Amino acid sequence: MIDKNYEKDSCYRRCRFVEISNWRAYPFLQKYIAERHLTTIEPVLPAVTTSVQSTYLTGKWPAENGIVGNGWYDRVDSEIKFWKQSNKLVIGDKIWDKAKHEDPSFTSANMFWWYNMYSTADYAVTPRPQYLADGRKAPDCYSQPAELRDTLQEKLGQFPLFQFWGPGANIKSTQWIADASMINDDLHNPTLTTIYLPHLDYCLQKFGPDFTKIQKELQEIDTVLKQLIEFYQAKNAEIIILSEYGIAPVNNPVHLNRLFRENGLLQIRIENGLELLDAGASKAFVVADHQIAHIYINDSSVTEQVTALLKNVKGVELVLDRAAQKKHHIDHERAGDIVVVADEKSWFTYYFWLNDAVAPDYARCVDIHKKPGYDPVEMFMTSKARAAYKLARKLAGFRYVMDVIPLDATLVKGSHGRANVADEYKAILITDEVETNVQPTDVFDIIWKSLQK
Repeated sequence: MIDKNYEKDSCYRRCRFVEISNWRAYPFLQKYIAERHLTTIEPVLPAVTTSVQSTYLTGKWPAENGIVGNGWYDRVDSEIKFWKQSNKLVIGDKIWDKAKHEDPSFTSANMFWWYNMYSTADYAVTPRPQYLADGRKAPDCYSQPAELRDTLQEKLGQFPLFQFWGPGANIKSTQWIADASMINDDLHNPTLTTIYLPHLDYCLQKFGPDFTKIQKELQEIDTVLKQLIEFYQAKNAEIIILSEYGIAPVNNPVHLNRLFRENGLLQIRIENGLELLDAGASKAFVVADHQIAHIYINDSSVTEQVTALLKNVKGVELVLDRAAQKKHHIDHERAGDIVVVADEKSWFTYYFWLNDAVAPDYARCVDIHKKPGYDPVEMFMTSKARAAYKLARKLAGFRYVMDVIPLDATLVKGSHGRANVADEYKAILITDEVETNVQPTDVFDIIWKSLQK
């Protein structure tokens, strides 16, 4: 049986904070790692946030848990969906389900791992903006139980949504998550706590693994980790630190939707003089997600044409049909009819317009739900002066659109998602026990083993 008085904490992070030449940037973590065991975790395909997190929590591959990427095409309502939040999308029991089945008094807290709404976790907090009737988006979060949100925001202030993602992303959101986790632990003493600290993801995608450019961010995350780890050590908790993926340098954005459009496969709709991708009316289109892309084919007669096009694209390493997807554990109905994987220096954009003057209005905004693909360029802004002007209009009560995101994909210097990566770009695992040859589905068992102590 699980010891209900023995708290567990998984300080969950995206980036390889151990593969850094200047250890002085994070003195606490250097000392912490030196006294423990560090190994790498083999990548999931795709090595992206939601797929990896769901694999860790279920012990099942994407083909089984259904999470084939951060986004996918819903063939029923003919819509591309990104960053949905219902945990009911994840097929299979989570680790806390198994634990509670063995011991009904077991409790869990999920602090910002994805698909964190309407789950079976006892305590959960996740980003959830308010979408107001006049078009404004206000920062907020969602919690289970509902009153936990009010308690946390009363103590910590409003969740800093605009520092969680976008050009304003900084340490404030990670610090808020860490503080919220500690407050929740004091309030409810969950047996298992999973915590997501996203801070290094921003700078590493912007600059790539050039650590001379992110010394400030490294020092900031070291400070937060020190606070969090020492808090749980004082409670005699067993701590597991792990990541989803490493971020590798890239220099070649690949625009597959533009290629499809030039070959008559894409359907475009015009609204207010701007272009929109009409996925349901297209013969074939691309849902781009970092270094993988799902190709959905509505007209089976173009399948051979699509396959031939993809095999001749510079930057495409793998072209996986349904049979090949099975070998990579991604053959789920949500996956594309074809899945392509970028080579080590490339990544896929969602861009489908051929002229920036007619790009959709959301292209120049932070809009993770409307865009038919993941857009890391949202971390940049066209100019601080333009952003300041837009913010001034907001504060003055005027209508405004925060259209401050550039349309230059070459700005992005780091990416992830492919499985065939060097050891230095693999996810890491730091534990008190020796672990070797760790597959992503093994993480479930490693956490489970720690709960049995």
